[in-house]
Amino acid sequence: MTAYLHGFIPEEQQRLMDQAGVLGSLIYPRIDFGGCKKLLEIGSGVGAQTETLLRLFPDLQITCVDYSQSQLDRAKQNLAFAGDRVRFVCQDAKELILEEKYDSVFICWALEHIPNSHLVLEAMKPYLLSDAKLWFTEVFNSSFYFNPPLEGLSKYYVAYNEFQQSLGGDPDIGANLGNLLLQAGYSQIELFHGGFHLDQRNSEELRKITQYWKGLMKSAGSGMITAGLISDGDLLAMEKDLDIIAEDDNAVFFYHFVQISATV
Repeated sequence: MTAYLHGFIPEEQQRLMDQAGVLGSLIYPRIDFGGCKKLLEIGSGVGAQTETLLRLFPDLQITCVDYSQSQLDRAKQNLAFAGDRVRFVCQDAKELILEEKYDSVFICWALEHIPNSHLVLEAMKPYLLSDAKLWFTEVFNSSFYFNPPLEGLSKYYVAYNEFQQSLGGDPDIGANLGNLLLQAGYSQIELFHGGFHLDQRNSEELRKITQYWKGLMKSAGSGMITAGLISDGDLLAMEKDLDIIAEDDNAVFFYHFVQISATV
């Protein structure tokens, strides 16, 4: 099994559910699967985004694909309310063998973790109907900016991205989505930016997002310590710096992810 930046422990599985709630208002305003009936979700994990899709698009039946059986087992619990609207498939998304064809595809925070992720775009294409809708949301970690400049958070963030790259992931894959889809033969490709630009004008949201960011960063901490990239002290320094930013009068906290829509 390919290593995963954030790990598979129960605390991380719960963080993914919480993350969907925190970021949902940023991710979904543009996404439109109206008129679609069968959706393929790649890298569905514990079903955090699936739950939102089921609520927003009540006509959808969703096939969740993930290479981790433990993630799918948790997803089955989280999505038990949906009954036969959801199917679960444990497969490597680069080597798909599916029984159906789909009129829509959704990927969120997944391609960033998959080495040679262009192979996913090629592997799913035979299972998509003509004019199928695609919506992806992915990271662009180089866009992260914060003020005041703090060494603990800066050092940790560099190590975090180095760790993801060492696992074969791409912390800036969002910036490359347009080329990846074009080279895989998709059409009507459109790029959008989403994210946050926070300061003390919206202090409550600033505190909420810095706390979310703390959990996101900590989720890779154990693996980073094992890899020798950080120490326990580095992790504590990162947490302290995020608390400082939340209270600083001149705080700025900025990050942009990338969304893309396309068709077959």
